Amino acid sequence: MTAVDLNADLGESFGVYTYGADAEMMPLITSANIACGAHGGDPAVMRGSVALARAHGVAIGAHVGLPDRLGFGRREIPTTPQEVYDLCLYQIGALQSFVHAQHGVMQHLKLHGSLYMMANRDGDLADAACTAVAALDPSLLVYVLPDSELHSAAVEAGLTPVIEIFADRPYRDGVVQMYDRTADRIGGPEQMVARTLSQLADLGDAGVHRTVCVHGDTPGAPGLLTAVRDALNAEGYLFRSPTTPASVTTREPILNAAAGGDE
Repeated sequence: MTAVDLNADLGESFGVYTYGADAEMMPLITSANIACGAHGGDPAVMRGSVALARAHGVAIGAHVGLPDRLGFGRREIPTTPQEVYDLCLYQIGALQSFVHAQHGVMQHLKLHGSLYMMANRDGDLADAACTAVAALDPSLLVYVLPDSELHSAAVEAGLTPVIEIFADRPYRDGVVQMYDRTADRIGGPEQMVARTLSQLADLGDAGVHRTVCVHGDTPGAPGLLTAVRDALNAEGYLFRSPTTPASVTTREPILNAAAGGDE
């Protein structure tokens, strides 16, 4: 039996604007990446998202993005390593306050959108993000693309990387095309299942933490994630967050320590 984490980017609504299928996605995942008020989210949404994750036993991560609401953090904006460091400290700290106030524990950092792609390919930005995590809480995991600059920076900083693949993004020559969100390229359930199984097979099982992402704002995301879950289940995969003890084996999302749930 092989375990895999299932994650989604959530908590991206703000003010009067509702974004994503958070309530439907949360019962299906094992880790939630919660926006921290830059590309999306606001204090009330962060508080509610943390509560929703804890209610479902889902591990919590900070989804740190560029301060770009208009472009939803998906526009590449020139950003210095110092700015990346500051953005990470500021946003992780903001979400961490809501997690601690609800007696929870935060599990990981996952950068958002353009900041994610920039840090995965730029060693200086990757180092800045990991330096911020190590300074704030070195127990936090870092979600990374395989064989990326962010992957290397996490290891060098003494942090634990979690290798991420994307069910709802196309790949070209083994490289995720994060900015390609056209429906025909994303495909339906069959394409997403085939993509996920292929990418997991490529990663192998060399003792690394692995996570599969389905974005909460992909059209029909809950149904697509259910199809991926069912297919992984049929292949013998177990679902648990990276911080859930290996002795816990389940094919359903579980209440785990990183969510800060009560025993």
